[in-house]
Amino acid sequence: MRGRFAALLAAMLGLLIGSPAFATDQKPFASSRITVTAKGSGPDVILVPGMTSSPSAWRGIAEGLPGYRYHFVQVKGFAGTPPEANADGTVIAPVADEIARYIKEQRLEQPAVVGHSMGGTIGLMIAARHPQAVSKLMVVDQLAFLGALYGPPGTTSKSVRPTADKLRDGMATAPQEAFEKRIETMTEAMVRNEVQRPLVLADAKASTRSTVANGFHELIVTDLRPELGKITVPVAVLYVNPAGVPLTDEQIDAVYKMSYAGLKDVKLVRVPDSAHFIMSDNQPRFLAELKSFLAGQPE
Repeated sequence: MRGRFAALLAAMLGLLIGSPAFATDQKPFASSRITVTAKGSGPDVILVPGMTSSPSAWRGIAEGLPGYRYHFVQVKGFAGTPPEANADGTVIAPVADEIARYIKEQRLEQPAVVGHSMGGTIGLMIAARHPQAVSKLMVVDQLAFLGALYGPPGTTSKSVRPTADKLRDGMATAPQEAFEKRIETMTEAMVRNEVQRPLVLADAKASTRSTVANGFHELIVTDLRPELGKITVPVAVLYVNPAGVPLTDEQIDAVYKMSYAGLKDVKLVRVPDSAHFIMSDNQPRFLAELKSFLAGQPE
């Protein structure tokens, strides 16, 4: 019975991120923080989802842009996966190191990395701290210092920590009903696509709360702006002007320009008609940007 259940889960995951079947030529990779599943053939592209997400966040991408071998990362503790080493303490920085180890052990030739939200933070860490590991990086709707949104101008990692502590503790101790209600409200705001929204919500509700709380805390206090100068590969940043945020398009452009001012080679692209999940909310535009981003990658 257990074997049949595992097979059913695998089949469902395959349907979520599409056909053809996953590639089977990967060497075994043991990690207490991530799993990675490869699909397709061609130049390597690593897809890193955001907080609480699974590979279903990239639904339709491999089919919409074939000709690459996509490596779908699953962070343990999210989307119903056992948290293992991510149950306590930091999550994001160790996961970035594990992905760099995966690249090395699988002998990937400087793959492109595409990261959504928290995955974008992870991508920046890899590019800055393991500069020989990747050829280029796409960040999808993430600032280099998320904590800047949680304080006044001039906010630093140190000054925002009490706020981050309070948010983490509140997230960890909230009654289950209140916690799930907050997830539902956030998902409604972050995902416009009505097919994708229930998948995102299910992943979030199935995530380990301690992993979510600790990861969110780490995300707020991590300021990668001082490390941007270490990134030598091309970077593309896609972002949106979120509904309900009292900023004009020009003002949100300025926010992202300031956040990524330390990068030597960066392309900033504001995507219209989309919420946080650009990959599903405006998939035609996302695929067009991804195609342009990956063009010219060495075979």
